[in-house]
Amino acid sequence: SIAILLYLAQKFKTPDHWYPSDLQKRARVDEFLSWQHVNIRAKGSKLFLTKVMLPLITGQPLPPEKLEFLTEDLNVALKQFEEKFLQDKPFIAGSEVSLADLVALVELMQPVCAGCDLFEERPKLREWRRRVEEAVGKELFQEAHKEIMNIQNL
Repeated sequence: SIAILLYLAQKFKTPDHWYPSDLQKRARVDEFLSWQHVNIRAKGSKLFLTKVMLPLITGQPLPPEKLEFLTEDLNVALKQFEEKFLQDKPFIAGSEVSLADLVALVELMQPVCAGCDLFEERPKLREWRRRVEEAVGKELFQEAHKEIMNIQNL
């Protein structure tokens, strides 16, 4: 999916902030997109699949200790995300939203849809989420997540 996003951004000459032509900003986007696969995506998806999908398939509840372990694993990645990538900037690559921010927030929505409020005790992350949603458009963001937000109602 990352390769497709990069291809589309370049083929359709999207606004520069999505995939910056400035090499330093682009390197920040590329760095995050490479890092997130085994961190945010892997740990967030595992939490979502284990907490929501596994009980739906097996009919068995998730043991609390398993949930605690998966949540702590994701918390480590979120701390790294805040310290390494967000730092004190509005967005990952600087002052404008990029594909890195979009990918990050989409990946974080899986655990949120599983009932884990990742943003409640993280003001920096919460404010970043608000900025990304505003940049994308709240209606579009909600429309894109409509189905997954209702996953627990299956």
